[in-house]
Amino acid sequence: MKLTDFRYEFDSIDVPAHPVEPRDAARLMVLNRADKTITHETFADIHKYFNKGDCLIYNNTKVFPARLKGKKEKTEASIEVFLLRELQPENKLWDVLVEPARKIRIGNKLYFGDDLVAEVVDNTTSRGRTIRFLFDEPNEKLYSMLDQLGEMPLPPYIDRKPEEKDKERYQTIFARERGAVAAPTAGMHFTPELIDKLKEKGVRMAPVTLHIGWGTFRQVEVEDLTKHRMDSENYYISEETSRTINEVLDSKKNKVVACGISSVRVVETSTMASGHAKPAMGWTDKFIYPPYDFKITEGLITNFHRPESTMLMLAAAFADFDFLMQAYKEAAEKNYRFYSFGDAMLII
Repeated sequence: MKLTDFRYEFDSIDVPAHPVEPRDAARLMVLNRADKTITHETFADIHKYFNKGDCLIYNNTKVFPARLKGKKEKTEASIEVFLLRELQPENKLWDVLVEPARKIRIGNKLYFGDDLVAEVVDNTTSRGRTIRFLFDEPNEKLYSMLDQLGEMPLPPYIDRKPEEKDKERYQTIFARERGAVAAPTAGMHFTPELIDKLKEKGVRMAPVTLHIGWGTFRQVEVEDLTKHRMDSENYYISEETSRTINEVLDSKKNKVVACGISSVRVVETSTMASGHAKPAMGWTDKFIYPPYDFKITEGLITNFHRPESTMLMLAAAFADFDFLMQAYKEAAEKNYRFYSFGDAMLII
């Protein structure tokens, strides 16, 4: 398939700037791949589609306030630094994007408030820099300062400024492992009450970690999808999660449902030749698009994604391209909300 196959246009779509409250009040479109039917539900009712012994895989990454406003030394010129990833915690080195890039050079000192200073130590891309925080305190103290000074990195299509409340709103209830600059948004629909219902039903919960990077919003720029390269993202799947997944797969009667595109990429990256999951950690640039033979994923919870995005491509590989596009057309007609703060889809 080609990039332009994933271009869609509707008369209008609703792209909300805030999530619905409570979170599980979002709408849920259920796609049944076997009989090609579409059902309309509320997310709070998703537990109806799980049976005792099924497994829900979720991404426990935590978004940190990655956007810093500051001043450049001497000139006092306003600058912005976007923290992409921590390179060397022991040396407080970070990979970042800067604005205005033309004025931020190696050796410059950048000031964020009275007590936090960074020095530019290298160039990476036209807007990319490596910086070192000149901070002698433990890293936990640095993270605390970043949490206070930083703004949440809302998606570029959200047409508003970040608010203090976004530090809670742009997270899932699963968020534990700090490191993402974009939320695994399918998980944002879950509430503690809904998780309790799933557990009471006997659904097994299996966490994985994938620290979603800013590359998730990067447009695919090649028509031939075989030539696209995903940005590498750090992931982890534990021995316990792998064992849980494999027990469910071997049961032949229960299903493994992944919450979110990022969860799918973790388990499909960690697949053995036997079709089982294995414990692993490292970096993945796995790009899934049609056609693709899923080894582990048997159900998928996801949002409604941007045209020509890699998330849409993975969903199409799982659901069947024509069926998914039919569903998107129906979603637009029925005023479903799209993108990060939008409604959800369950593909079974």
